[in-house]
Amino acid sequence: MENKQEILRLLRSVAEGAVTPEDALLKLKESPFEDLGYAKLDLHRSVRQGAAEVIYGAGKTAEQIIGIAARMGEHGCKNVLITRMDEATARKVAAAVPLDYHPQARVGIAYPAERPSRGSIVVVTGGTSDIPVAEEAALTAEVLGNRVTRLYDVGVAGLHRLLSNLDVLMSARCVIAVAGMEGALASVVGGLVDCPVIAVPTSVGYGASFGGLSALLAMLNSCASGTCVVNIDNGFGAGYLASRINQMEGLKE
Repeated sequence: MENKQEILRLLRSVAEGAVTPEDALLKLKESPFEDLGYAKLDLHRSVRQGAAEVIYGAGKTAEQIIGIAARMGEHGCKNVLITRMDEATARKVAAAVPLDYHPQARVGIAYPAERPSRGSIVVVTGGTSDIPVAEEAALTAEVLGNRVTRLYDVGVAGLHRLLSNLDVLMSARCVIAVAGMEGALASVVGGLVDCPVIAVPTSVGYGASFGGLSALLAMLNSCASGTCVVNIDNGFGAGYLASRINQMEGLKE
């Protein structure tokens, strides 16, 4: 079974007498994963977590990504997210399966299809150099069915740029703050909004930023309540967490 809706349909069919309990049991007993040799495809991920398994592209060959994505497509999966995939690999994958590729974020969406657009997630960056990580976060959230607003290059070096967008920030259910250098943006945003803030340190900065470590430590030590931090350059993790927060808030309405 690919998702919760399919299981509900099956259970209703049993209740209506259209499917026997024995046949329903056989359906549910189908292997929760498929062994491809180089990967064990988690076919029940969407049942447990509400979204299909995400393919981490870095370190995988184009053939491996194609094999995984193709099998997911055969099982009815749509909007399969492939992260950290370079352009050369994406070209090979696109020749084998339907693919929407975003080179700046290095994100591919296999078997793209219409998706809902719920709530409000705002993604802000300190500078233009942070956009690749921010786009990974924004695209992840959009694939998972969220409405995303982008506010780029609004860092603390020109605070008026951020303050001119307070209406957008304050209407968000969750804000993703992406910044390198000293990582101050997350604390500033966290002090302005009444929703959770997910801070994403980036490896953008000069030598003493230590590849994003300075921003990471600054965000971890933020005095702004309601701020959490993901790993350096982990736009995907931020987008996924923001989706969980946004959609849980939606259930309360």
